[in-house]
Amino acid sequence: MSFDSSDRMKRLPPYLFAEFERKRAALEKAGKDIINLGIGDPDQPPPRLLTDRLVEVMGEPGIHQYSSTQGTEEFRSSVCRWFKKRYHVALEPKEVCLGVGSKELIAHAPLALTNPGDVILIPEPGYPPYRSGSVFALCEPVVMPLKKSNGFLPDLDAIPNDVASRAKILYVNYPNNPTGATATREFYAKCVAFARKHGTIVVSDEAYAELYYEEAPPSFLETPGAKEVGVAVHSMTKTFSMAGWRVAWVAGNAEVVEHLRGFKANCDSGQFMAFQKAVATVLDKGEGDMKAIREMYRKRRDTFVGGLRSLGWEVPSPRAAFYVWFDVPEKGVGSMAFADRVLDRAGVIMLPGVGFGAFAEGFMRVALTVTEDRLKEAVDRLRKL
Repeated sequence: MSFDSSDRMKRLPPYLFAEFERKRAALEKAGKDIINLGIGDPDQPPPRLLTDRLVEVMGEPGIHQYSSTQGTEEFRSSVCRWFKKRYHVALEPKEVCLGVGSKELIAHAPLALTNPGDVILIPEPGYPPYRSGSVFALCEPVVMPLKKSNGFLPDLDAIPNDVASRAKILYVNYPNNPTGATATREFYAKCVAFARKHGTIVVSDEAYAELYYEEAPPSFLETPGAKEVGVAVHSMTKTFSMAGWRVAWVAGNAEVVEHLRGFKANCDSGQFMAFQKAVATVLDKGEGDMKAIREMYRKRRDTFVGGLRSLGWEVPSPRAAFYVWFDVPEKGVGSMAFADRVLDRAGVIMLPGVGFGAFAEGFMRVALTVTEDRLKEAVDRLRKL
């Protein structure tokens, strides 16, 4: 007896991260040393403030019971305080909902907020769950190309009126994965105007908001009128090197947040309360840890970008996030072919742009989630190709 996957699954392209993990495992099993610059999984441990607080609360009464789906009052209040301090945006706990990672919130948003056949506007290149969440909800994902010539910002004016009028969700993501671009306040104002005109909900993915370098990027929620039309999704994964903890939140329009909470109540049972207590502490007191993590990635960025430029490659320096996004350095070679050659001959994993959508062909993405020494070694290996 055999079982087939659903038609929804068949509409999705292969999940590129999983494919390169399979290749990595096979090469390592054969004894090859692989420098993995593919998936953005922080390599350093979380700050001691976070882990010490976790240990401290493990014995508290009731800590191992179910949490409320939306998150504890302590957690949501800490998010409100942090948003006020970081962005000067006033939030109430009812305008915040816990997420079991930002991926979960992004992928589930269409199921909570749309009906089959609705249009969802997704950036390309972009995080795969924008598309997969749309497909699972039986919606029509419509691509907004992110072009280098426009600073990797979508051109909202280029969206046809018949498409815009059917758009129920507009996904935007800044600091951007995979390009490292940041958004301007003027762009966010255009998003608000677009949403008001067409009755669209803006979902701003801000998972990399605290991994910036020279200038702190704005939040969508800082924009006048933003809370009337949308929400922002934030993640602790990258900010505090705690990918496995799966703690995030969505904040903004109270009605949208409540719809997401209602959907989640039918799908999960919240997140471990000890995690929430530890995160509340680090949001209140961990500003120094954030700065240290940013400085670590800044050094890695400068080391690696400088190294690739010494090879004669044209590599821009990202403003934020821990990704480096650059043109395939060999003319006439596709991103997948180049990624395969670099892996086979140099033992270095880079992700091909095509894995982030057709409009990303011709680019490569590197994650700065290994030490400076390993980044230097990766450059040395590439130099010998």
